[in-house]
Amino acid sequence: MNSRTMRRAGLSIAVVAALTGLAACGSGDTGGSSDKAGGGDGKKGGINLSPIAALRTVEKSTDKADTARIDGSTTMGTVTAMDMKGVMGWSDGITGNVTVTFTGGTQAQQMRQLGQPKLDYRYLKNGFYANMGDKFAAQAGGGKHWLEYDYDTLAEMSGAAGEAFQDQMQNTTPNQSVKMLLASGDVKRVGEENVRGTKATHYSGKVDVADFTAKSADLDKDQMSELKKQFDQVGMDTETIDIWVDGDDLLVKKIEKADTKNGPFQQTAYYSDYGTPLSVAKPPASDTMSFKDLLNKQSAM
Repeated sequence: MNSRTMRRAGLSIAVVAALTGLAACGSGDTGGSSDKAGGGDGKKGGINLSPIAALRTVEKSTDKADTARIDGSTTMGTVTAMDMKGVMGWSDGITGNVTVTFTGGTQAQQMRQLGQPKLDYRYLKNGFYANMGDKFAAQAGGGKHWLEYDYDTLAEMSGAAGEAFQDQMQNTTPNQSVKMLLASGDVKRVGEENVRGTKATHYSGKVDVADFTAKSADLDKDQMSELKKQFDQVGMDTETIDIWVDGDDLLVKKIEKADTKNGPFQQTAYYSDYGTPLSVAKPPASDTMSFKDLLNKQSAM
């Protein structure tokens, strides 16, 4: 793989994996919700609650927890299979330390060519950093291992697409999966199950992507159009979401499934140690290259 191909592959993988890591926290934000829901009643403190009422409590409890340890996996047809582990925080923007390991698909093959089967990420309030490894640093990074993706710069460079990306990166928290179920109006309580030794209540529902996009209150018209275009490009019309909630009204597991043009998509994430301490260090400037500078370097060659 030559240095230009390496740069392109590295950039694509870094952005996709960064979104995947955050998607394990949750999905995009949404506005209001419906009180319609299928299935039976949930119970809390001896009081019967509808699935919608129960999930509103879960949404608030998870939002207040601030941090959590996350362990997840994602597959999309033959394109990618990856695992991710780390700690994420959401009290003041998205922060976190996450490692993404590529286990299959064409992206794993590209990563093997890069000599980097996994990527370490550091999420800060205004951007994120990806450690692209020694081979990238030697051949494309000017001796620097870390790529910086500043949200404002990405939005400035890419217009509505960059702004939509920025919104996804800055507003994705574990309770967003709960919000999607609330917005769908199609929620049912499946029953009580064990999740890694914890008793949890299982809820399930199906989200219409077009309807969900229209309810994304934080996006303007151009950003909503761009987000819908991204869904259309992967051929995703509906998404099934299952979540498991513990006795403290905290999310402990989620599974999202959908059909895409690239094959079946599935993402599973486990959440634990809510409130765990989190400290994220910005990589040293001497070992960091900005995404914009790398693109400028590439175009000059």
